[in-house]
Amino acid sequence: MVHIDALGPQGEYRTRNRETLPGAAGDAVTELSIVPPLYVSRTLTAQRKARPLPFAQREAALAEAAQVFAAATIAGLDFEGYVAAASRISGLPIAVTRAGARGVAGAVGGAFAAVRPARPVGAAPDWRDERIRGGGAVWVRRGEVFAVHAAGNGPGVHGLWPQALALGYRVAVRPSRREPLTAHRLVTALRRAGFRNEDAAYLPTDHGGADELIRAADLAMVYGGQDVVDKYAADPTVVVNGPGRAKILITADRDWREHLDVIVDSIANLGGMACVNTTAVLCEGDPAPLAAAIAERLATIEPLPSGDERAVLPTQPLEKAHALASHLAARAAGTTPLLGADQVVAEVGDGCAALRPAVHLLAGPGAGRLTDTLNTELPFPCVWVSPWSPAAGVAPLRHSLVITAITGDDALIDALLAEPTVSNVYRGRHPTFQGAPEIPHDGFLADVLMRNKGFIDD
Repeated sequence: MVHIDALGPQGEYRTRNRETLPGAAGDAVTELSIVPPLYVSRTLTAQRKARPLPFAQREAALAEAAQVFAAATIAGLDFEGYVAAASRISGLPIAVTRAGARGVAGAVGGAFAAVRPARPVGAAPDWRDERIRGGGAVWVRRGEVFAVHAAGNGPGVHGLWPQALALGYRVAVRPSRREPLTAHRLVTALRRAGFRNEDAAYLPTDHGGADELIRAADLAMVYGGQDVVDKYAADPTVVVNGPGRAKILITADRDWREHLDVIVDSIANLGGMACVNTTAVLCEGDPAPLAAAIAERLATIEPLPSGDERAVLPTQPLEKAHALASHLAARAAGTTPLLGADQVVAEVGDGCAALRPAVHLLAGPGAGRLTDTLNTELPFPCVWVSPWSPAAGVAPLRHSLVITAITGDDALIDALLAEPTVSNVYRGRHPTFQGAPEIPHDGFLADVLMRNKGFIDD
């Protein structure tokens, strides 16, 4: 049992209200302190009163925090112990969890480098910069306190918000109950590396506390499903990371056989749990042979417990796994199953099931319910394969975090880049999960956190 306390302005805070979190097999793994809304409010008030650490101190502390995160013992867990516990709680394969955690360490150490591509070339990060003495722009924060409602589908989500610390924000993180260990380890590492208690807070809380966190912060980032997207759609102070609905499009001038590795990897890598995993593949011409080839590849993945180093598929308690399969069966009505809902649940022992991949063939992207089916995203490798024609245009591709377009059609690339509901466009042999600091995820985070102010000095 790992005991995790809140981390507030006065340090560790153990509450009377505690929650035991089970692993994917149903065993108790973590006991978590749950702070009330009043504690959340007081924490953010303290954070707002603190001024940012100097630039050089923040940069050095982030570099040191990356080392602490990757090497220290925190909450009684060394790095491998933390990886094993996070995998048990989330059901994410242990090798995927480890890779994600190492990615977090790299992202923390590179946070300053990651924000630079977002800064306009004509803006200075400080008014003392000689370039703008005669008139120019200063890149400044829009606020002081940044709140994060974290997701629990992998450690990697915690590689983004440290950029706010690099920019001088104080950050308060509400972890997901699906995986609360990464956020605790990271906030602890930041404090050990030189950030103050007010700079980074760890606030496990209930729904009331979560609402207070958003209300009390200047800006916030939340993760969730379509219900979360709808809740905050009209709030300009909230960055929403909702379903990714990433897609691959293959036009008739390209042979899908030459790209099958990228297609299958886009579907199944990261356990199929990430917002950047491919949800749908659209193909100009007959998609049936492509769908069959995808299914044949995915069917070879062996269901294993998440703690097995060879595991690729996520695991869930049996009851939840059967519920997901039932939901899939309902969404797949009217489609042709190649790997259907009836084979998704694969028991791996201890009351736990791995979630086998699902592949369904659609007659076409259609409209209404069929479009909804094409955009159905589930937390395991699940893909919808559909025909596409140039006459359909970009309509079936809307509302996608990433489109990998395997095409020689320049006009199609222009149309995808012009489509407001498509965030990223990758052309050619690039998996939908590909990322780098210079490639925005859903825009640069700094696009929301920063603004330009005109400045001139005597």
